[in-house]
Amino acid sequence: MAKWECLVCGYIYDPEVGDPDSGVKPGTAFEDLPEDWVCPECGAGKDMFEEMA
Repeated sequence: MAKWECLVCGYIYDPEVGDPDSGVKPGTAFEDLPEDWVCPECGAGKDMFEEMA
């Protein structure tokens, strides 16, 4: 699964880790995150993330 980078602050969403502080379990693909999920570092929405090559 691809990692995604926040274009605002540089936070990397790693699907293998998830976002436990927000209730996102490890193994959750970025595409499967809730639409209202935001960057845990800066609060940017999913539309501010870019898939890493």
